[in-house]
Amino acid sequence: MEMVLQPRLKKGDNLGYNGHKHTKGDKVVAICDRNCNIVSPKIFAPGNQNESPLIREAIKPLIKIAKLVGFDLRGSIMSLDGVYDCRANRKKIFNVGMKPNINPNKRNRKKTKRGRKPMFSPEILKERFRTTERVFAWENKFKRLLLRFERISAHPYGIKYIAYSMINRRHFCSG
Repeated sequence: MEMVLQPRLKKGDNLGYNGHKHTKGDKVVAICDRNCNIVSPKIFAPGNQNESPLIREAIKPLIKIAKLVGFDLRGSIMSLDGVYDCRANRKKIFNVGMKPNINPNKRNRKKTKRGRKPMFSPEILKERFRTTERVFAWENKFKRLLLRFERISAHPYGIKYIAYSMINRRHFCSG
């Protein structure tokens, strides 16, 4: 009798095949500030869903949390990748009172787009890259989050909330 080992198939709710990474998984939109604190870790989606509309959903909990804490979002800058470059995202961020700093996506254009150029500062984007990659690295230190074994999506998301609170605790409890 011959035993054949097969890779473990990920099954469960809120999972989807991500063609970019060639795996099944999910996406989390977590908004963090300059101090690498996760401010609004609210939106979860399957891995096969586009990220661009998720940021519009993530702004609603951000506004709610900012009101509870007493933050004023007006005048602050939201810096995003070129993945989120669309008119609807810029409009949503602008209507909240924030300034969108989104890397323009050329979308295979041969010529530059006509009209007024949107605000974009590469220096702010570099700072965003440093902070978000640092948050991702801290999140990956939680070994339970690297591989998802649970079928019910509420369990790993609860573990993510605990990880985010521990990441935020590091900032507020340091001496």
